[in-house]
Amino acid sequence: MILGINIDHIALLREGRKINDPDPLDALSFCHLAGADMITIHLREDRRHIHDDDFKDIIRHSKLPINLECALDEDIVELACEYKPRRVTFVPEKREEVTTEGGLDLDNNFNKIFELSRHLKVNSVDVSLFIDPKTENIDASKSLEVDQVELHTGEYANIDLMLNSNLWHHKNGLEELKANKNALIKKRSNALIQLQNATNRAMDLGINIGAGHGLNYTNIHDVLKIDGIGDFQIGQSIIARSIFVGLKQAVKDMKDIIVNAK
Repeated sequence: MILGINIDHIALLREGRKINDPDPLDALSFCHLAGADMITIHLREDRRHIHDDDFKDIIRHSKLPINLECALDEDIVELACEYKPRRVTFVPEKREEVTTEGGLDLDNNFNKIFELSRHLKVNSVDVSLFIDPKTENIDASKSLEVDQVELHTGEYANIDLMLNSNLWHHKNGLEELKANKNALIKKRSNALIQLQNATNRAMDLGINIGAGHGLNYTNIHDVLKIDGIGDFQIGQSIIARSIFVGLKQAVKDMKDIIVNAK
């Protein structure tokens, strides 16, 4: 199973002071030495963290394949066709969001996704779609002839956070948790079933399956039990852990969890 490290939060820390460090480029060797399989960066339309120069430098210097996340933006797609990351993952974007809030709307963007995907594939760049784990999205992805889908694990991760996070309990109170615990446990189980059903459908159709968003060192264990997911894209939790243990160790800790799950 592949572990991709999203290093956007390193650039986000840099942008907090608008200075030169930390430089996301410096993360490449630590990720590589720790056993990561891929580097992921999100080049947003507003360039709030990763910049064009970051993308170009990372492409030039990375020993690991690059997964470029981006919106359905023609200019960014042209940049990808020129510099050729291993993969482009199309994600939705909203200016006001803190992080990506859900999967792509495939129905309303079908033609644009198809056109941009075809352009990338002609230029030898694989295409993945970040989608909510619904079987109808898998069917649409098959029609779009993409190489892979990345299932949005945010709903599962958010429910798990409500059940297990001391910070959430502090903000919302234990009484609220007690009143809703059984319902939350059921919702968490249903979210995992939904991920498995989407994975099963993708396997039936011959589509490679990845997963990501909100995954951390504890909630990933149940997702790893889902048969068929072979690609995990994880960022914030690894970068957060690296503050205390260093980036190499943080990546290694996550890689060990994934390897042991095999």
